[in-house]
Amino acid sequence: MKSVCIIPARLNSYRFQSKPLALIAGHTMIEHVYRRAALCSLFEEIFVATPDEELQKHVEGFGGKVIITENDCRRASDRVAMAANTLNFEPDIIVNLQGDEALIRPETLTDVVNAVRTNPEASCINVVRKSTLEEAKDLNECKVVFDSQNWAMFMSREAIPSVWLGDKVFPYYIWIGSSGFSRASLEEYTNLPSTPLEIIESIDMLRFLESNRKIKIIETPFETKSVDAPEDLLRATELMHQDELFKQMDYTTPVKR
Repeated sequence: MKSVCIIPARLNSYRFQSKPLALIAGHTMIEHVYRRAALCSLFEEIFVATPDEELQKHVEGFGGKVIITENDCRRASDRVAMAANTLNFEPDIIVNLQGDEALIRPETLTDVVNAVRTNPEASCINVVRKSTLEEAKDLNECKVVFDSQNWAMFMSREAIPSVWLGDKVFPYYIWIGSSGFSRASLEEYTNLPSTPLEIIESIDMLRFLESNRKIKIIETPFETKSVDAPEDLLRATELMHQDELFKQMDYTTPVKR
C-alpha cells in the first residue's frame, strides 16, 4: 500500500503569523517537521501543502517538495485533500501531519500508517498523548475522550472530562497533529458539509464525529509540543535541545526525499 505524508501550512495564521518560519533551535518549524517525516520509511512521498510562495521557496531550499493550494480552505484536512487530488498517482494512505509538530517522531508516523492498514472500519486514525490537567486547560490544545475500545467520543478545546466534582482523578489526552486517512475516507471527509461543533470548536475531526464516522485513537509515549502561539516556542525549544533524535539529525544537506 502506497502512503504519502502531506503537511498543511500557511503563513497567515490568525493565532501566529508566519508560524512555519519561526525558529526552533536554529531551524524553522516547517523544516523540523519535514525532516522528521522524511525519517519515516513508509512514505513514498512527502509534500508541504500551502498557498504561500514564500513558504514554497523556503521548503524547496532545504530539498522539500511543495504543492500549491488555494488560499481559502475550511480546515487543514481539506487542504490536504486538495493537495492529494493533484498527485499523479493514487496513494492508499494519506497522513495529514500538522506543520507545527516540530517534535513529531517517525515512530509515531509509522504507527499511524499501520493503524490505517489494520483498522479498515475507521474513517481516520488520530494520535494522542497523556497530559496534565493544567496543560489541558490551554484552549489552543485539542483534548480527546475515547471509549474502552479506543474509539473517539468527543474532542474539545476545553479540558474534558470535567472536574466539577473536584475529587476525581482522570487522565487527560491531547491530540497530536497527525491524522491518517485512506484515500476514500479523506475524499469523504472533504465532501461532507461543515458541522456546528466543528465550527464552534475549530477542530477538523468533529466533522467526522458529528457525521457518525468512527475515529480510532492511538497513544504515543513520546513527549512533544505543538506550537500554536508564540509563547509555545520556548517550551518547544527546550524539548528540542533535549531531544536525542534532533542531536543525530543532519541539517546541513538537502533532505533526502
